[in-house]
Amino acid sequence: MNIAANNGVWSGSWVAERLGVELVGDDGLTALLGLALRRNPRRAHLLVSNVLGKHVPQSPAVVYGHGFALGRRVRDLLGEQEAGQAVVLGYAETATGLGHSVADGVGLAPYLHSTRRPVAGVAPAGGFEESHSHATSHLLLPEDPALLSGDGPLVLVDDEFSTGNTVLNTIRDLHARYPRKRYVVVALVDMRSAADAGRLVDFAGEIGARVDLVAAASGTVKLPEGVLEKGQELVARYEESAATGGRPDAGASGLAAQFSAPLQGVVLEADYQSTYPGARGTARTAPTGPQAPDHRTTPHITHLTRIDLHWPPGLPDGGRHGFTPAHRIRLETALPLMAARVAEALPPDARRVLTLGFEELMYAPLRVARELEALVTAEVRYSTTTRSPVLAVDDPGYAIRSRLVFPAHDNPADGPGERYAYNVAGAGFDAVVLFVDSAGDTPELHAPDGLLDRLGAHAPHVLLAVVPSYVPALTEESPAMLPEPLRGPAFSSYPAEDVGWLLQDLSDVTLEAPTEEREEAIQSGGAHYAESLPVEYQPSEQYQALFHAALDTSAARIAQAVGVVTETVLAERSPRPVLVSLARAGTPVGVLMRRWAQFRYGVDLPHYAVSIVRGRGIDANALRWLAAHHDPRDVVFVDGWTGKGAITRELADAVEEFEERAGVSGFDPEIAVLADPGSCVRTYGTREDFLIPSACLNSTVSGLISRTVLRADLVGPDDFHGAKFYRELAGADVSVAFLDAVVARFAEVVDSVDAAVKELAVADRTPTWEGWAAVERISEEYGIHDVNLVKPGVGETTRVLLRRVPWKILARAGAGADLDHVRLLAEQRGVPVEEVGELPYTCVGLIHPKYTRGATGADGKAVNV
Repeated sequence: MNIAANNGVWSGSWVAERLGVELVGDDGLTALLGLALRRNPRRAHLLVSNVLGKHVPQSPAVVYGHGFALGRRVRDLLGEQEAGQAVVLGYAETATGLGHSVADGVGLAPYLHSTRRPVAGVAPAGGFEESHSHATSHLLLPEDPALLSGDGPLVLVDDEFSTGNTVLNTIRDLHARYPRKRYVVVALVDMRSAADAGRLVDFAGEIGARVDLVAAASGTVKLPEGVLEKGQELVARYEESAATGGRPDAGASGLAAQFSAPLQGVVLEADYQSTYPGARGTARTAPTGPQAPDHRTTPHITHLTRIDLHWPPGLPDGGRHGFTPAHRIRLETALPLMAARVAEALPPDARRVLTLGFEELMYAPLRVARELEALVTAEVRYSTTTRSPVLAVDDPGYAIRSRLVFPAHDNPADGPGERYAYNVAGAGFDAVVLFVDSAGDTPELHAPDGLLDRLGAHAPHVLLAVVPSYVPALTEESPAMLPEPLRGPAFSSYPAEDVGWLLQDLSDVTLEAPTEEREEAIQSGGAHYAESLPVEYQPSEQYQALFHAALDTSAARIAQAVGVVTETVLAERSPRPVLVSLARAGTPVGVLMRRWAQFRYGVDLPHYAVSIVRGRGIDANALRWLAAHHDPRDVVFVDGWTGKGAITRELADAVEEFEERAGVSGFDPEIAVLADPGSCVRTYGTREDFLIPSACLNSTVSGLISRTVLRADLVGPDDFHGAKFYRELAGADVSVAFLDAVVARFAEVVDSVDAAVKELAVADRTPTWEGWAAVERISEEYGIHDVNLVKPGVGETTRVLLRRVPWKILARAGAGADLDHVRLLAEQRGVPVEEVGELPYTCVGLIHPKYTRGATGADGKAVNV
């Protein structure tokens, strides 16, 4: 839909006819742009975008779609590798939402936009001037200055590329501080002259960097001589006529008389229905005269509703201080419920709804509006308020048909002043949903002459949604800022969206020690098991074949357990859970749970992996990061299986200690597991002890990530625990193959999952800790006297055979194919397998209770004592 079209009249024709301005270029240029006039000593005309969502209300899907499509073009231009290293920078105020949408299209690019709002305590990382703007100074205030210091491409996004001065100023400032090899300039329209185009090429050669340009359309504005003075006189004449109530051509002579023309003086419903197809509601009469009304009277708001969006705690409201891929995942997860809250608050008879953003706050309301558009039958439109003063003329050939004028309401640094909302008055909106950040939710907003009252004159229902203003915690007393999660392919072989690792990368540190040396150090008390890593076991060809055979036979069984535990979490724990898997055994399960939610409900649940170490607790810094970015009540800890329940107890104690020390509350320490043979938890997929193929291997089925490391010389008090990424094992990696094999069985187990979930909903799932009792009994019966050396269940037994020095394996009599891989590993390591009759688990692995180096022979096989 081209909302600038009015029965074939271009919304730039009024200016073109009076000033001789001509727009030439691509065929679609006039569909994208209209023209208006403004009082500005540098440029009289204003290019008014029909797809930007600033001055002209437009479908949010159209607005977002244009930005996202530009981002996709940037991604294609850069290629996968460079796009993964790119940073996107948008310009305030007009292009903050556009830049953010472009960043979404690029993929995982972090986003920052310039701002005209100084923030106390945040030092500028750069700045530049926008020479033609009414407010010229831009600040760059990233929370993490390193955001601008990388060497990947910098993508600069503005709504229009006219002279190139703003971009040159930006690149010049940033290149002096943070030089890089490549820049990409993105705009909805490229309106440079041939001379200006040459300047950009020359500048790129001057700094020795490549500069590319991506635009949706291109052309030029042909300006006759003296157009600036003519435009200024025309604006002054119409503003004066609006103030006096007279005609702009009354008594005109000379130059002014050339521009006089009959104009409509009444905002008719028909006019707005042709400008805004489908418009309904009350059209209001404006005072007679050529200029549309400023609506400075104090109207009465028929109905004002405040909406609690439940904005995720700690999530930035936009890119003023940076917006990372992890922030994007959190926002995507929260959007459907936020839009649903807006939909619920709308009057049921609303036929036409405007979602109105606030100056630089463009992206968040745009995304909520796009979700809302899909939820309601009403026609949804989106635009934002602005600092930019523009002449409003009620004529189909003019892009700004009406304007609302109201006082600034966010205590701006440059002092009080007027602000504007265009094409809202008389547009027939039944409801207006105004989005402001909390810095703008001030008495001025609610005053008799404030924006809310202005809106109340033109819509029977006004709704207010306040997004918390994000201010970085940069005081000296604040804990150190933690890095964003590590993601594939830079860290792990999982796709980036499947899991974020709250770990630090220790891939370049030598941490591996022979299994026997580690065991001796651990049992002698000389070292903790998390201070080193075992040498990664490389399975034989026979063992790999066994893994694949086990996966073929158990994939559907695993798929059902994944479905059951995920459905239980969604029903009982949180409708929008934040999955936090215990690295690394829990991580494949977390990914599968996330994929079940995608498969069944089309939702993308955030998923992170964190470290927990027996005897040391969970990574407190990871919990601190989670609490800062999510509601702790939504966090669901995920693991693969339970053994005797040691980690279950460890987690409960660690969370309690963290909450008491950090003053944070809401974390639920109960783990959700795929299998709970130890009867240690209430949230599980099954309590059967069966082979989960991801237990058969180490890093090669867990994204090529090692087990986690906690060592004082490597992990400081403000660091995440560490782990290694074994890139060199990529040839043996089956991590994604394991996931795909299970996901492929999702569709066939839906009915059985639903039936199992119904049964569990009414079952007594109280943990009996049967497994713990069995472990204590075995420890005493076999003279071990240390429950930590008894590893119950198929998964734990497998890990003993792969990573520790096993003594013997206890197998339940009659156990079948689930133990084929255990028997093979035991045979290869010379470990006896003893069948027992009464055993709550399929098998139990016993670590050598009296370990010394002499407990193994020269071939590494166990020696019985």
